[in-house]
Amino acid sequence: MAETARGTESRYGNRPTMKDVAARAGVGLKTVSRVVNGESGVTPDTERRVQEAIEALGFRRNDSARVLRKGRTASIGLVLEDLADPFYGPLSRAVEEVARAHGALLINGSSAEDPDREQELALALCARRVDGLVVIPAGDDHRYLEPEIKAGVATVFVDRPAGQIEADTVLSDNFGGARDGVAHLIAHGHRRIGFIGDQPRIHTAAERLRGYRAAMEDAGLPEDEAWVSLGTTDAGRVRAAAEAMLSGPEPVTAIFAGNNRVTVTVVRVLAGLSRPVALVGFDDFELADLLQPGVSVIAQDAAALGRTAAERLFRRLDGAQDVAPERIELATRLIARGSGELPPAG
Repeated sequence: MAETARGTESRYGNRPTMKDVAARAGVGLKTVSRVVNGESGVTPDTERRVQEAIEALGFRRNDSARVLRKGRTASIGLVLEDLADPFYGPLSRAVEEVARAHGALLINGSSAEDPDREQELALALCARRVDGLVVIPAGDDHRYLEPEIKAGVATVFVDRPAGQIEADTVLSDNFGGARDGVAHLIAHGHRRIGFIGDQPRIHTAAERLRGYRAAMEDAGLPEDEAWVSLGTTDAGRVRAAAEAMLSGPEPVTAIFAGNNRVTVTVVRVLAGLSRPVALVGFDDFELADLLQPGVSVIAQDAAALGRTAAERLFRRLDGAQDVAPERIELATRLIARGSGELPPAG
């Protein structure tokens, strides 16, 4: 037989088969199957011979028949808010690692915080017959996914809950984290505390505002309308909100920032002031510990969110379809680095 670049050409065509591996290793077809699929019952010496034959022939397992037998495509979809947001990097990577461990390919895309784009992307992934979806919702009505879920597409929502359907959901404790962050500022003597958050229709923004208000109420502190600003995370909008809170006869002495993008803009605003202003942000971000002072944050574990959601998805795919949907909430933690511990100026 002619030699190929990767070893001996298969007698059944250019692509080596398990039969070729078995013949080269001098073992039975079942033994090769056990090695390829990671099953027990093969001695170390036999496994070594099979692996050497696989390498010499350039054999690659063809999953097509196995997938067809299971009625699955060995692929899942991930719908993110914004691929450029550093928060979603570890989340996406964790989902991909779980998918790879289950022999599945991950396909992802960004909704750009547009509900119509989210629906278009999710249904496009379903049309390509992904086995399941992990969705970070942009919209608040997910009834469009009901036919897909009934057809067997396992679906888990992460970071924010689904709207108007019952589905597995994995969240951070946004309310509790924000309450802890604001309580931390209060404990360091602050009474006039501003809150700058994302758009109020977004679940995480609404929960963090609720946590801010709960902490103020717990401490018996008034809440001035001028101290709260919700809207886009556009730098210009956030800068204007921060500057308004920091001016006037009774400016805020501390700010609680509703997410990492807001925090970064607030850090820039505070850098131009002559007086110290305390700051706690929700979400950690790169270099936060290297600033002077370091930025105190409420950290959520994005990787744990992604991993938990993906593991839940594969449990569904492995037979837990009849189990009631579950809401899983992961704890946040306060990281004190200096900015949140500054006392009120004056």
